[in-house]
Amino acid sequence: MSNLTIQQHEALRRLNANVVSILGDVATDKDGKVITYSLDDVNAEVEAKAYQEKRRAEYPVIADQLDDIYHNGVDEWKKT
Repeated sequence: MSNLTIQQHEALRRLNANVVSILGDVATDKDGKVITYSLDDVNAEVEAKAYQEKRRAEYPVIADQLDDIYHNGVDEWKKT
């Protein structure tokens, strides 16, 4: 394995709450014990998070959407 990217660090921590340290590609818990993980699972989590962010950017924030529904109705909101 090689050094993990920042996105992979974040994904690994989302997948395993016991991770407290990552040095290179080695993750450890609070006692310094090595935590094994699947790089495929980590990369899948990175891709899932990227997809969520992409989709989130494609829509207005929920407060604006609710305001639109309140002022213009659901049918007009659906058109946008």
